[in-house]
Amino acid sequence: MSACVPTRTSDSPHTERVHPPHSPPRAPHRRFRVAGADVSASIAVFLIALPLSLGIALATGAPLQAGLVAAAVGGLVAGRLGGSPLQVSGPAAGLTVVTADLIHRYGWRTTCAITVLAGLVQLGLGCLRVARSALAVSPAIVHGMLAGIGVTIAVAQMHIVLGGSPQSVVLDNLRSLPAQLADLHPAAVAVSALTLILLLLWPRLPGRTGRLLRKVPAALVAVTGATATAVFAGLTQPRVELPSWSSHALAGLPEGPVLGLVAAVLTVTLVCSVQSLLGAVAVDKLIAARPGLTAQVSRSDLDRELLGQGATNVVSGALGGLPVAGVAVRSAANVQAGAVSRNSTMLHGVLVVVAALFMVPVLELIPLASLAALVMAVGIQMVSLHHIRTVTRHREVPVYAITTLGVVFLGVLEGVTLGIAVAVAVSMHRLARTRITHDEKEGVHHVHVRGQLTFLAVPRLSRALHHVPHGSCVVVELDGSFMDHAAYETLQDWQRTHTAQGGSVELTGRRAATGTDADTDTGIGSGSGSEGVVPASSTVQTVIPVNGTADSPLAGCRCRPWTPWRNHQCDAPPPEAPHGGPAAEHRAGPPNDPSGAEPDGRTGAVLAQVAESAVASGPARSAAASALTRPTEPSERVKPTEQTDTTHTTGPGERTESRGATSAAAATGSGPSGRQLVRGISAFQRNTAPLVRGELARLAREGQQPSQLFLTCADSRLVTSMITSSGPGDLFVVRNVGNLVPPPGEESGDDSVAAAIEYAVDVLKVRSITVCGHSGCGAMQALFDAEPGGVQTPLKRWLRHGLPSLERMADPGRPWARLAGRAAADAVEQLCLTNVVEQLDHLRAYASVSRALRAGELELHGMYFHVGEAQAYLLSEAGEGRGEVFDHVGVADLSA
Repeated sequence: MSACVPTRTSDSPHTERVHPPHSPPRAPHRRFRVAGADVSASIAVFLIALPLSLGIALATGAPLQAGLVAAAVGGLVAGRLGGSPLQVSGPAAGLTVVTADLIHRYGWRTTCAITVLAGLVQLGLGCLRVARSALAVSPAIVHGMLAGIGVTIAVAQMHIVLGGSPQSVVLDNLRSLPAQLADLHPAAVAVSALTLILLLLWPRLPGRTGRLLRKVPAALVAVTGATATAVFAGLTQPRVELPSWSSHALAGLPEGPVLGLVAAVLTVTLVCSVQSLLGAVAVDKLIAARPGLTAQVSRSDLDRELLGQGATNVVSGALGGLPVAGVAVRSAANVQAGAVSRNSTMLHGVLVVVAALFMVPVLELIPLASLAALVMAVGIQMVSLHHIRTVTRHREVPVYAITTLGVVFLGVLEGVTLGIAVAVAVSMHRLARTRITHDEKEGVHHVHVRGQLTFLAVPRLSRALHHVPHGSCVVVELDGSFMDHAAYETLQDWQRTHTAQGGSVELTGRRAATGTDADTDTGIGSGSGSEGVVPASSTVQTVIPVNGTADSPLAGCRCRPWTPWRNHQCDAPPPEAPHGGPAAEHRAGPPNDPSGAEPDGRTGAVLAQVAESAVASGPARSAAASALTRPTEPSERVKPTEQTDTTHTTGPGERTESRGATSAAAATGSGPSGRQLVRGISAFQRNTAPLVRGELARLAREGQQPSQLFLTCADSRLVTSMITSSGPGDLFVVRNVGNLVPPPGEESGDDSVAAAIEYAVDVLKVRSITVCGHSGCGAMQALFDAEPGGVQTPLKRWLRHGLPSLERMADPGRPWARLAGRAAADAVEQLCLTNVVEQLDHLRAYASVSRALRAGELELHGMYFHVGEAQAYLLSEAGEGRGEVFDHVGVADLSA
């Protein structure tokens, strides 16, 4: 027998189980466990879902038990099979109008059959993996649809609130409303008013007691309070009636015209699918707002969510329940209540089943007027002012308004169809609408093209270019992201003709070309076909080369237009003249010309023409010509050791001194750094300022209201706005060497940092403070390498605030902070991590910070940014004895 074959004695009492080679070991048996957070979250969601399910069933005209069936099935089936773990599904207010119309037309049993068929269609769409395409629907259409449904619900429930009965059509409800107001039922009005008052005031209870009471859902408090008042006061009015489950109506065969049934199925499918998928995306955003939850809950799988919703509607319709969709209010409550898995959604479904079976006597005490008031309030909230402001800002008010009115007066499917048609028309109008203006400033002609440059705009573009005089300097500003071939040919042909007649052309805009990189989004003039294009002003950002050469101020630039924050060290080093002699002066070409040679041929002629025309055209063009024709500055040509008091000739009749040349160049923006500064400012004024001017004007009027204080290092590699995806007014930033927070109340304290903290917390009322360290921190390296004694320079005196971090790292009783998945790479990185933790302790010692923390008005965050990996880490408490861990913040987390 081979020695490689394992042997086994025959008298062994147990059979040894060995899993096959190269296969993973068997997973250990796991018992089903439910987290305490899921239990508490399920109770909170159940308390909201119970009254809303009854109210929505009442609003649709369906049996009230149908709402409970839909809530239970939505929790159990969608909670188990859906692709969004924390989204809660159930009877949605957005489906109220659709379901009410179906019940009115076809009856309840056929409506249940339509729900089953809609679920089957959703299953088919989920198998085809088309869930993402539903997100292509304009948000203005979705918000308009919800607003129209909300108006319809509110108008209908108003009649029940006043003690009457609603009609099936909105116009009929509006016509009969005056008569209903004249015939009020005091009991119904009193119960409804009490419900609305409790709904309005409960979330606004002040103080610590109010904060505890607000954990009970307002909907439950409102309905319970109104019910108790009606019972104890002995008010006689219609109440909830739940017949025996043995008589509950189930789905039947659909009866009605085929086309009408098909339209009904498509309507239910559309509304349920779009609302559920958009709700899943919204839940992902809520989860992303809780950093500790993103590591436990995966992002939504939209195709699986569509499959889960389809299965839920099949089951709900078959059991005689309402159509089901993802519900925003209950989903938000689920996330905010601390749910960590889909178990909370499923448990809420179990609780609904228990209530439907064992709480029937209690549920039958609820007045219908109270449920109607609750649903009316939900309908009013569906007309969101936030959504209206959003669509106004994006100029989509016509889409929103047409969709809303169409849903109110025609129906959901008709209103959504009208909204889609208007959205397509608005998009086509924006694509075809191009504004072309021509004006003259200081001898320079500006042709500004706003919008997409297509063949439809070619006649107007040609007309504007035709009015430009021959031989003039022209700036063509392309403020758009698209140019088709017809416009390209028109602009290129005119450009060649104009430059051949002695003129000059500058093309600017979001995607203007440098002409030096084949990979750039040139649009016009890239390649050898472009000729005779030179800059017309000293603030040129991007120019097209002359005869395909690299004679532009940005020759050799490889910076991409989508990285405006990039270093932009694009100036080629100026040629060094040996000993600063005159030979070098005669060889010096235009600034940044890497060859240093005199431009010859057509290039030299064009530059000369620009220079001559500049002399006769005012100071602006004179500056442009001098920038193109003047030789290199002496401070750029002479080595530092030779920059003495000697003078150098820079041109005929022109003499400058080397002393102070650098400062003079900086003052005028003519040095390398000065040109870079001027170029950056010019880029901002031309490309960015028009986009942010409105927002900055608002901030100037309203003042700054940042939500965070961001305290980080002064290292130039840390771009806070880029790392945090923030904009103007979002962050109150404090930067210093080593992101240090000097302890307060000591002689070693620092008033600058302390003042910033006090101002941010007490005046600006920021809600969080973040201390951000980074890899390769020079301050931490200097702190680590520092030796005691020596001359106390300003840097050494400042770094003494970091000595507690060194002591913390050296303390054997403290576990070291570490990064997720690995320890620190070296001692300096360990000090960088420890320093963040130590500075957070310093922050807690400040009186204003401590006071805000105790009041629950402030959060502290530790952050570490690894520069080389472009990876952000957030500090999370890992538990007793394990120290502090900086966890990954991944791409999936940030995009939510």
